[in-house]
Amino acid sequence: MKNKLFYLTKVSLKRKIKTKWFLIANIVLAFVVVGLMNIDSVIKFFGGDFSEKTKVYVVDNTNYTYEDLKKQINSISMTINNEEKSSFDVILYNKDEKEVKKEIEKDDKSLAFIIDKDEQNVLDVTLISEGYVDTIDYQILYQSLNTTKTNIAMSLTNIDKSELAKISTPIELKRKILDETKKSEDESMETIMSTVFPIVIIPFFMLTIFLVQMIGMEVNDEKTTRGMEIIISNVSPKTHFFSKVISGNTFVIMQGSLLLLYSGLGLIVRQILGTGSLINSLGTDMSSIFDQIMKTEFASKLIYVIPLTLILMLLTFLAYSLLAGILASMTTNAEDFGQLQTPIMIISLVGYYLAMMAGMFKGALFIRVLSYIPLISAILAPSLLVLGQIGLIDIIIAIIIIIITNYLLVKYGLKIYKVGILNYSSKDLWKKMFKAIKE
Repeated sequence: MKNKLFYLTKVSLKRKIKTKWFLIANIVLAFVVVGLMNIDSVIKFFGGDFSEKTKVYVVDNTNYTYEDLKKQINSISMTINNEEKSSFDVILYNKDEKEVKKEIEKDDKSLAFIIDKDEQNVLDVTLISEGYVDTIDYQILYQSLNTTKTNIAMSLTNIDKSELAKISTPIELKRKILDETKKSEDESMETIMSTVFPIVIIPFFMLTIFLVQMIGMEVNDEKTTRGMEIIISNVSPKTHFFSKVISGNTFVIMQGSLLLLYSGLGLIVRQILGTGSLINSLGTDMSSIFDQIMKTEFASKLIYVIPLTLILMLLTFLAYSLLAGILASMTTNAEDFGQLQTPIMIISLVGYYLAMMAGMFKGALFIRVLSYIPLISAILAPSLLVLGQIGLIDIIIAIIIIIITNYLLVKYGLKIYKVGILNYSSKDLWKKMFKAIKE
């Protein structure tokens, strides 16, 4: 039996791996992953330049706004972009509006402020650009203008400079949390996890869908071509069933490992090109998120979160593959399996969206119970664990439940599989399935 199982598994893997499409798909995937991890270098190669400063021409008709505005733009830009240098080059332009428009037409990335006095609102400002302004750049400029306006308004009222400095200095908000189990550093983890976790879990989600479709289509293909009859005449349904499950999971794990390999290759290419840290290159938001994560207890949790998450994911892969094989054996064509796999896809989507919205439930019993449910626990439980809504015991319970689920799928699913794989009629199929389980 072992030799036949090994042989069938080997044949099934060869059908998946030794094809031109597998090679082509992975070559394309490798280029895409490496390209995305070096997107800044790719953009530079095609004419973009992240280091190029945006020119901001200032036509200061007030004769006292330019210096303060320049200071605010550079300061806010360095703070928001988390860089030592400003992303703007603020230039005092002594010509009129007509001339500054010509400068913008020469360089469509440049901007211009026309600043006039205003008796009611202190300043009257017009922003001139060739097209739309980047959202982050717009916020920096808008915030700088408002701060400058406030400073000028207070200076015009003859307030003492030391008093003016006190007024304009932002408040330092200190936090005191009465619950000793919670720390102020972890307060933003809900926002962080709602941003980061859906991105991290996408490969697992996609591989799960791929695994279900792959096993289902392979079983259906053997039934449609009547190859199933030849195979089952030489091996037992049990051996055939396990060969599909093992080969499917092996292929998915292999593909996941290749994705990690391509990511590592992307990092190596970054180092060779000398483009610096990937986190910083992704922008301020990702850099700040990464810094916040490292400052919280999440960094210490990684020691057991990662191994437990991987175990839960591998067991969930097994559950999906067992379920896909059982359902595929009950169908007579690919269209029928397409309908049967819809509930599986819905379950996966429910788990994915619950993981995204986990922070909204605030540790409710409802979401805690859902984290135990097989098929979605691998997506939901790790997210809740990081947020502190469930503990280590809960994720161990989720692992035990998925192990029991896999055992039941093997015990009763194998009976269904034996009846279904040689059945080519949909008539009374469900009755036959329940009869097989009872027996």
